[in-house]
Amino acid sequence: MTENSAPVPDPREEMITIVDENDDVVGAAPRGEAYARGLRHRCAFILARDAEGHVFVHRRTPTKLVFPSLYDMFVGGVVGAGESCDDAALREAEEELGVQGLPRPAPLFKFLYDDGTGKSWWSYVYEVRCDLPVDPQAEEVAWHAFIAEDELERRLDAWEWVPDGLAAYHRLRAFRAS
Repeated sequence: MTENSAPVPDPREEMITIVDENDDVVGAAPRGEAYARGLRHRCAFILARDAEGHVFVHRRTPTKLVFPSLYDMFVGGVVGAGESCDDAALREAEEELGVQGLPRPAPLFKFLYDDGTGKSWWSYVYEVRCDLPVDPQAEEVAWHAFIAEDELERRLDAWEWVPDGLAAYHRLRAFRAS
């Protein structure tokens, strides 16, 4: 740590919004406790595209609390206690892409993700165009690229994707087809 750098906050201590099966707020809890106890919460999923329409794809770092080292076609994360989903979407997109001044992501839809083991979260899906040069957080992103959507489609069966992001992507395809 350099003289001017602050210690990195422990993500397990971040307070997040806790919701019920109807997506009504029922409280707040530290992220680590919410994950350990399977408390339902909210997440923002943002599909980021560059000026050519290519999708930002990345591999998560091995230190991530959830789905370490897996690929994702969304940036995003949990909604903080007292934070709106729209504000979380912008904050998470700017943090993970490493940019400032991103347009507000456009909300598309939400769904209740269930991993089949009793853990579930409300997933808010957004899209944003990022014309800025990206500099993703090293703590969050191990590899990244903007790739054409047909290339992304070819990689769906070849790479190991985060299951909630893959579910959101399949729902996004269905949403666009309707």
